[in-house]
Amino acid sequence: MSFLMISCGGDDDICESGEGTPRMKIMFKNADKITTLDSIKVYVDLGSNIVDFGWNRTVDSVLVPLRVDDSPFTDVYFKTSAVGDSSKVRINYTTKSIYVSPGCGVKRNYENLTSELLKADPVIQLEPGQNFIENEEKTNLYLIF
Repeated sequence: MSFLMISCGGDDDICESGEGTPRMKIMFKNADKITTLDSIKVYVDLGSNIVDFGWNRTVDSVLVPLRVDDSPFTDVYFKTSAVGDSSKVRINYTTKSIYVSPGCGVKRNYENLTSELLKADPVIQLEPGQNFIENEEKTNLYLIF
């Protein structure tokens, strides 16, 4: 008895890294200088639920996924200590869908990014970065502590 395995797809059936919907890059500042935080916890309201992305230790930036439905905004929460409050930041945008490949399907790019600090402490201010997201290389937002 023998078995035969046949593949009916090309190389583009595999979604390689960087081809999916990009996340938003957020860096941290203390006054006018990029800073590293000892710890930060990120929560993202993705529409159907709030996802806890856990604690990040000794970081100068985080990559945050935004909603992929038709909502014009995503609410993101930041916390720097287990007992303290969390800041609420609303990221507003327009989206553009782009076909990638049969394996990846469609990805979302985000344009016209603006941010609002809806609840301060520990974040005290926001500073805009690049106002569109096509990949995860450029910083889109700075949180000032």
